[in-house]
Amino acid sequence: MSTIHRVTAVCAVSAVALTAACSSGTNASGGGADKLRVAAVATDRAGTEAVIKAFTAKNPGVEITPSYSDTDQYQGTLRTQLSSGTAPDVFFAWPGNGNPGAIEVLAPTGYLADLSGRSWTAKIPSGIKPVTQVGGKTYVVPLTFVGIGALYNKKALGEIGGKIPTTWTETLAMCDAAKAKDKYAFALGNQTDWVTQLVNYALVPTTVYLGDKDFDQRMKAGSATFAGSGWGTAMAKYLEMNERGCFSKDPLGTSFETSVSQLAKGKAVAAVQVTSTLNQLKSEAPAGTEFGMFPLPATGNAADTRMPGAAGGAFALNAKAQNADLASKFIDFMATPEAMNLYAGETGNLPSIPNDQYKTDPSLQPLVDFQKAGKTVPFMDQLWPNPKVQQAHFTGVQNMFSGKADPATVLKQMDKAYTEK
Repeated sequence: MSTIHRVTAVCAVSAVALTAACSSGTNASGGGADKLRVAAVATDRAGTEAVIKAFTAKNPGVEITPSYSDTDQYQGTLRTQLSSGTAPDVFFAWPGNGNPGAIEVLAPTGYLADLSGRSWTAKIPSGIKPVTQVGGKTYVVPLTFVGIGALYNKKALGEIGGKIPTTWTETLAMCDAAKAKDKYAFALGNQTDWVTQLVNYALVPTTVYLGDKDFDQRMKAGSATFAGSGWGTAMAKYLEMNERGCFSKDPLGTSFETSVSQLAKGKAVAAVQVTSTLNQLKSEAPAGTEFGMFPLPATGNAADTRMPGAAGGAFALNAKAQNADLASKFIDFMATPEAMNLYAGETGNLPSIPNDQYKTDPSLQPLVDFQKAGKTVPFMDQLWPNPKVQQAHFTGVQNMFSGKADPATVLKQMDKAYTEK
């Protein structure tokens, strides 16, 4: 998913600072065979640094200069760097489409090196392989399999006398139980634009794809639209949760960081988030706090529920890398079980290529179970034709929460953005 992976340690630098850091890295490298520049989003910093540490341990004398920034800044700065020839040798890129840093946007420009000849490409699971390719050629090494669901604080759930909801009615009942104990059922930081999409992404696999597995193909063919689809059902439920008092007080005035703190400290029982948020929650929570995860129900039948699950953190090789040989070696290392397991463990996700060496965090077992059962759906934006659809979704949800738009209006705006070039 595109802007969905955003969470662990926040080391956001400004776009200007990132550009300066990368530029200084270019000058410092001087084309040396032992120097490499790597850029990633701040939310995946811990995973990136773990892989860099392992790589340099195996390659003494190699110096890697990493740069990190928050997602929105990263996307804009990366495009500027690529067009000016100052981009890092290896950099974070999003699988599929839907945002300015996605490979279907970048590959046609010639900025990305073709990785199709690597032996590891044959091991990429068929479920995520399409979003790692453009025109049949592989352009990223995917490191993680990421999910979206309700991460919950086990102690807080016990304090409201609640249970994990398996139906829509039970979800609303949990909201009522939380309010009775002066807690939020779901922490929600819609002040941060990318957070706005998560509840819809958690509901749409059930409201849309349960009954219409070919919805994306029909959208592409022009025989389906957001308006009139199960997207409307999901948005109506999103607003119903807000009206029921399920969320943090004033979601539009609550940031992502604040919502994480609410859940970590037990003010909130749960939060619909990406799996990578789990490690940040653990780092902020009191010692001994335990977390779990459950899929967000959307119907009265637990068997109906589906979860979003997709290729997450991924890296591309700059087609004009200053140090192409070392960059190529680093990309291949990223595709090893050792590197993937380190990255997945640090970011709170699963390795994109399953292997027996990885021990799954018990909190994420529901995602594993749904993946094995074939009950996961790719992140919606990875299959959208341009970044404008996602932006229309961000803005539309914020407008719904401020009373400036209704679901029908937002869906029409998304349909319009979908057809724009």
